[in-house]
Amino acid sequence: MTAPQLRDEELIRLFLSTRQNEYFETIYHRYVNKVYRRCYSLTKCTAKAEDYTQDIFLRVHANLNGFKERSSFSTWLYSISYNYCMDQIRLNHRLNTVTIDEDMAHNIADEGDTDHHEEQLQTLQLAIQTISTDEVTLLRLKYEDDLDIKEIAKQYNLKDSAVKMRLKRTRDKLRTQYTYRLEF
Repeated sequence: MTAPQLRDEELIRLFLSTRQNEYFETIYHRYVNKVYRRCYSLTKCTAKAEDYTQDIFLRVHANLNGFKERSSFSTWLYSISYNYCMDQIRLNHRLNTVTIDEDMAHNIADEGDTDHHEEQLQTLQLAIQTISTDEVTLLRLKYEDDLDIKEIAKQYNLKDSAVKMRLKRTRDKLRTQYTYRLEF
């Protein structure tokens, strides 16, 4: 039998035992369009669907020995595809990226616009002066000294959740003061 005539499970066993890429290529060609359509149905973006499809097959190739034949290969691959796409969508929502078109690019300040940056720094300095020394110290430990929450909690003899809440409240307070000063 030639590779295209073999069942998925047989192709996987042959690939894992011989590491001959023709077996994996057969699986890839058998499912690439289905995975792409799944990715596209979730992202509604051809570029993302193409990227995600390639990423999924790279992961499947690297972790094919994780397929334990408890379900059909197509079900396993569908599950990986769905989970990968949903993880990427959640990550993208968290990161809130914005695509910059040509019109927006003209409105972005040049790196040489030091006056604007200097003004922002002065406004931030004024906003920092409105919060307590303890709050400033907490922010510095987290963002300048790069300490994690557990280390800060240990240093202050607090619970992790208390440190997180104090950081959030301090950031909110600072953001409010900064925004207020920018408006005036």
